[in-house]
Amino acid sequence: MGERAAAGEIERRKGKDEGDVKPERESSARMDRDVKAEREAKAEKSERPDKPEKSEKPEKPEKSEKPEKSEKSGSTRGSVPPPAPSEPRGLKSDRASGSLPPEEGHPSIPPLPAAGPWRSYKEIVAQLAGRIVDAQRPIRVLQAVRWDNSVEEQFRKAKFRELPKVDSDYYAKSDLGFNPQDQSAIFEEIARDVDRELGEADAIGNILSRTALEYRDVVRMLGARGTPVFYAYSRKLYGSPKDKFPDGKTSLRDLGHVLYEILTNIDDSLLGMRYERNISAEDAAAELNERFSRYFDDCAVRVEIDDTILSDAAAGSDYVKVRTGAKFSARDIDILEVHEGWVHVATSLNGQAQAVAKWLSKGPPRTTTVQEGLAALCEIFTFRTYPRRARRLNDRVVAVDKAEDGANFIEVFEWFRTEGYDEEECFHNTRRIFRGGVVEGGAPFTKDACYCKGIVLNYSFIRSAIQHNRVDLIPFLFVGKVAHEDVPVLARRVNDGVVKPPRYLPPMFRDLNGLAIWMAYSTFFTRLGGDAISDYYAKLFARAG
Repeated sequence: MGERAAAGEIERRKGKDEGDVKPERESSARMDRDVKAEREAKAEKSERPDKPEKSEKPEKPEKSEKPEKSEKSGSTRGSVPPPAPSEPRGLKSDRASGSLPPEEGHPSIPPLPAAGPWRSYKEIVAQLAGRIVDAQRPIRVLQAVRWDNSVEEQFRKAKFRELPKVDSDYYAKSDLGFNPQDQSAIFEEIARDVDRELGEADAIGNILSRTALEYRDVVRMLGARGTPVFYAYSRKLYGSPKDKFPDGKTSLRDLGHVLYEILTNIDDSLLGMRYERNISAEDAAAELNERFSRYFDDCAVRVEIDDTILSDAAAGSDYVKVRTGAKFSARDIDILEVHEGWVHVATSLNGQAQAVAKWLSKGPPRTTTVQEGLAALCEIFTFRTYPRRARRLNDRVVAVDKAEDGANFIEVFEWFRTEGYDEEECFHNTRRIFRGGVVEGGAPFTKDACYCKGIVLNYSFIRSAIQHNRVDLIPFLFVGKVAHEDVPVLARRVNDGVVKPPRYLPPMFRDLNGLAIWMAYSTFFTRLGGDAISDYYAKLFARAG
């Protein structure tokens, strides 16, 4: 019995020890499971996408999925959220700076650079050129200096003996459409930005800067209509008959006097058929529309009838206007095709095609001599002009010179009468000289001197280019509205895409063979003793009686 009691005591103690060990093992296993669950929850949170906005409701778990419960306690595993990870150093400062939403822990985004994105040279040029084009839009020089019909009516009523009543007060009634001071400041700001962004030594930048400052001077000129200041700016922008050609000796005035003698002595009746002005404006427009549709291919160039223009015809960016009621001859239509279409409209379209050199579509005063001279020269190259038209252009040079030297409106009007013009032509020609200026004399609008000057300079440019084997530069006279000093700069920038070559070129400039021979002989003729040769043939002609 004693042995059985001892054995029972041993069994009782053994069971007690095993019972004590079992709860400890269960507790340890439960702790291991909780740690594992916490780790899984952290890993799951790091892999989950960003928390949705508060307004967005989280997706509900599918009904078939039930949360697991712990074996003994019955609590849902993971129901207690794990502690949030600590924020990296610097994140709080990002929140404070506003670069991140304060409630989220996104990666930081650097602030935008103050200078903006990187820009290429072509981008900078295109943006600056675009600013010039936009700033010049409200400027309408010829509209700003226009006289209404009442001025001519009053002049006729006074039997051409009283000066037109056109002064600064008259022009003040005509709104420019902009504030001259504000507009001047805009162009000056553009010029400063050109120098700052491109540098004062940049050749394209120099063209842009000069163009901007010229437009500023145009604005100042228009702000001084009816005063001598208008003339001062006109002379600066368009030149004067007193200006010298590149030889440094011969002036435009000298040319005017020489041509006056030559052209006056030509007897038009001996030159061939006469062209009557018997074509209406409507018929002229229809004929020109047909010709331009062939010349400009897919680019729509239209010819319109207009009752507001003063001249018989005028060209715009992609159109030509003919004056209501005007009469034209067949030769006039030939001239308009070349002068207005092949040159003025074509250079506008070639300029509009520029993605970078956008300023080439517009014509500041510095381009007027080349542009108008090129149009008149093409009339000569195509044999479409005639002495009376040449006289008209040259007489404007003489008239501007007379007005500069003090001749008033009536005196210039009477001079045109002595040259055989009818009264209407006399008034229109004289008005061209004095519009914007001072009718008392001494301060005209000098733009009309550009035509003859441009003929001589363009001819010299083309001849010199052929003589020095730089024929490649000649087409760039048509790349847009240019000055001669621009041409080499523009030609150099074709390869890098700053400039596109001209698309529309007159036939004699698409194939330069004919002009090359013309200019080769012309170069020799200038070296030949002109007066001596002329005297020799004069004696020969004298034998004809």
